[in-house]
Amino acid sequence: MPPVSVMIKPASSGCNLRCAYCFYADEAALRGVPNYGIMSADTLETVVRTFLQAATGSCSFAFQGGEPTLAGLEFFRRVVQLQKKYARPGLVVSNALQTNGVLLDEEWCRFLAQENFLVGLSLDGVKDTHDLFRRTPADTGSYAAVLRAAQRLTAAKASFNILTVVTAPLAKNITKVYNFYKKNGWLYHQYIPCMDPLANERGGQPYSLTPAAYTEFLKRLFDLWYQDVSRGFLVSVRYFDNLMQILQGRAPESCAMTGQCNVQYLVESNGNVYPCDFYAMDEYYLGNICTDTVARLDAARTAMRFVEDSREKPAQCRECRWFGLCRGGCRRDYTGGADSHNYYCESYREFFEYAYPRLRQAALLLRGLYR
Repeated sequence: MPPVSVMIKPASSGCNLRCAYCFYADEAALRGVPNYGIMSADTLETVVRTFLQAATGSCSFAFQGGEPTLAGLEFFRRVVQLQKKYARPGLVVSNALQTNGVLLDEEWCRFLAQENFLVGLSLDGVKDTHDLFRRTPADTGSYAAVLRAAQRLTAAKASFNILTVVTAPLAKNITKVYNFYKKNGWLYHQYIPCMDPLANERGGQPYSLTPAAYTEFLKRLFDLWYQDVSRGFLVSVRYFDNLMQILQGRAPESCAMTGQCNVQYLVESNGNVYPCDFYAMDEYYLGNICTDTVARLDAARTAMRFVEDSREKPAQCRECRWFGLCRGGCRRDYTGGADSHNYYCESYREFFEYAYPRLRQAALLLRGLYR
């Protein structure tokens, strides 16, 4: 088996925040069992042992939620112990943690730094944009807690990047947000368009990001980024980084930009396995890691045609001059029906028309960076 990518939900859909746009809370609510609780020690050991034994070359573990830190620091200490126990000589093992930061005290941050976890810290810009939708159960803002987490991660010298969900209000304030991140020395950014509830028509929520708003967001963010690149000051924006890799003839690392879904394993806290974080619903159930082999999970994914169907794109995509850069985008953004297309199709078209000459220039300027 080639390198393996595993995403684990150690606390299932449980969370200590109530973010208005949370796609995983939306998915979980549609399952027969919305929350499977905290992963047991036995299930954790099975997950780590099974995937390390199956992997060749490397095995990456990403812990997400809900809020994964609800499983507790000792849970993650056990993760590291089990990886050391079961990893074969020469196998490269990496860990990533996506967190809202609320529980990250100094001890947590020291551990994450010492064990080389790459931390994704969820922050939606400045206080006004963050506190709009990232609320506590008591309906107060979480901005101050996230800032403290960033300060503690920095003090501990932990590796972390900022993950920002792009809502309609944030899109309008991207200049302020981008400059705020730079001012604080946070130079690794990931911007994710927010998702509307699965059962709702898109565009009807206070946070909903319309194609027109996303177009202007991409243009303005690119202007800011390109200005810095031109001056020799590099800010890593994951979307633009992936475009640079494509323009330099390299494979992008983001699954949404490869033209098809990747083979990965989303493991819920009870051991249930699904093909993707965006499809952790009953109809996409592959099996359970405690009772099924990796080969059986792979066979279930193949029978479902999860990867195979993702390669099929609408004719308008194949005929588009920008398909080599866009590659159709994430399947969760497709509208469905006979005229199925990416909800942000026009956003990408307009953005590439606007930015392509400078994208090529940036790829030349940065040609040695992504080798």
